[in-house]
Amino acid sequence: MTYNALQQAAAAIAYRTGRQSHDAAIVLGSGFSSFGASLDDAQAIPFSEIPGFPVPKVAGHGGTLYSAPVGDKTILVLSGRVHLYEGWPLSDVVFAVRAAALTGAHTVLLTNASGGCGDGLNPGDLVAVSDHINFTGQNPLTGANDDRLGPRFPDMSTLYDPRLRTQIAETMQAHGVAYREGIYAWFLGPSYETPAEVHMAKTLGADLVGMSTVPEAIALRHMGVRVGAISLVTNLAAGISKVPLSHADVTEAAARATETFTSVLTSLLPTLVQ
Repeated sequence: MTYNALQQAAAAIAYRTGRQSHDAAIVLGSGFSSFGASLDDAQAIPFSEIPGFPVPKVAGHGGTLYSAPVGDKTILVLSGRVHLYEGWPLSDVVFAVRAAALTGAHTVLLTNASGGCGDGLNPGDLVAVSDHINFTGQNPLTGANDDRLGPRFPDMSTLYDPRLRTQIAETMQAHGVAYREGIYAWFLGPSYETPAEVHMAKTLGADLVGMSTVPEAIALRHMGVRVGAISLVTNLAAGISKVPLSHADVTEAAARATETFTSVLTSLLPTLVQ
């Protein structure tokens, strides 16, 4: 990934949408790809038509960018993402969110489907990510630093913006959705975690386990972007769940939560673009 490639992608988004800048962005996790198309006056661009954008290889992970107005502001919705386990280099895994930031997005909300291992979590719960643990040993900032993107050693102490979490809490409560916060543990995948790995993660403080989000959050924070993340608990993690885990179950659980998730995201839009 080069800075010039990111600029070309951002320029292509501006040209295709007719919108020279965007104020915020949302990344949609597994099973949520329909949200972008539901927005009024949304313009759709397949990832395959944007220079440099990698295209997801996993069913249910989307692959379309939407641009939509929110009042007098604009938002990008990335329907789908690519993962490290698909074989992409980390520079490609974070390419789309970095390009979104270069379109002007000062705030990015990341969403995902996760396994729940925290006490009291159940399938269907929406959980705001308060911090993460990186179990992969991988970091998108490894290698030569491009100072045009951000500093060599960015601070991560408030990676998941506290003020944005407060706004998420207020929005959820307004919709009668119980607000929870949790720590997200990033595992490489694509195999689901073993019961021992989940036990380790929980012992170290994790409430959620999954295979995405963390590299995007790091790359965005590197660029000075305000970051928020919401996990939908689609299943109890291995060792807690009494049934085998499957991707079909994850997608089905996300579909059942679509109405609540959509209501919360729609209400958050004006907050994100301010």
